[in-house]
Amino acid sequence: MSTVTYTSLPGPAQIYPKAVAAMLPVIGKPARVSADAVVPDTVHRIENVRIDLDQLADYCHATGLPFGSTVPVTYLFVLQFPLAMSAMVDPKFPLGAIGSVHIENTIERFRAIGVDEPLTIETHAENLREHRKGLLVDMISEFFVGRERVARQTSTFLKQQRTSLSGGERGPAPKETAAPSPDRVLSVDLGLIRKYAEASGDRNPIHMADVTAKAFGFNQAIAHGMWTAAASLANIEGALPGAVVYSVRFGKPILLPAKVNAYASHADGGYDVSVLNRKKGYPHLTGTVRRIG
Repeated sequence: MSTVTYTSLPGPAQIYPKAVAAMLPVIGKPARVSADAVVPDTVHRIENVRIDLDQLADYCHATGLPFGSTVPVTYLFVLQFPLAMSAMVDPKFPLGAIGSVHIENTIERFRAIGVDEPLTIETHAENLREHRKGLLVDMISEFFVGRERVARQTSTFLKQQRTSLSGGERGPAPKETAAPSPDRVLSVDLGLIRKYAEASGDRNPIHMADVTAKAFGFNQAIAHGMWTAAASLANIEGALPGAVVYSVRFGKPILLPAKVNAYASHADGGYDVSVLNRKKGYPHLTGTVRRIG
């Protein structure tokens, strides 16, 4: 396993031109990926990451999360995102960064992390596998303070195409019934999502404008899944233990602008969370928050 070490986190201006180039005919990545494709065994690593408090404050403002002395659990996704994107724009990485669908995410935080603690982050890809809708791959990031591992993050991405599992049994279709009365109503529009994109560094074109979203098959721009994951915790983040695991599965995207129903209920010593379409009741996100240990 090789290691690429960074002295500073790559910015969008370094990453997104490579992501777009990977989509171009002839010089880009193939439209179809073989099921036995190889994921590079490269670790992308950076030491002494200092949290930009202004950027964190902007992130909290865009998501509704509290801004305080500890790192919100979903902000760990933001911190590792440049390394994950760098791994995906590597010419040897089989899936394209733009066009891959983020379908699941799990963040394990082993203790509360102070906003003033310097972090070492290591990111690599693994477990390329077939799925009924295409190919899945996991992007794993681990966070350290000194030699202490303080968190682990797993993002699962889907490359949509036919596979040997495409004819398999489908799960039940999302329910389309009126959603129950919500704990909160989340209002989100393109302006808010652009603020989130600026604070998070995730400027995927499907989020930034209707015209660019249409180029990727959406009728309108859509909200980031991880904006939804963060906004779902806004009312309970302050009550979470230091050691916690937050797992989410993303459903149908939220088309902008929108109002959606958010729910958080006590379960198994933690919380179950969900975000449902207000009119038809199908899920945009379902998740669990549980204490570790």
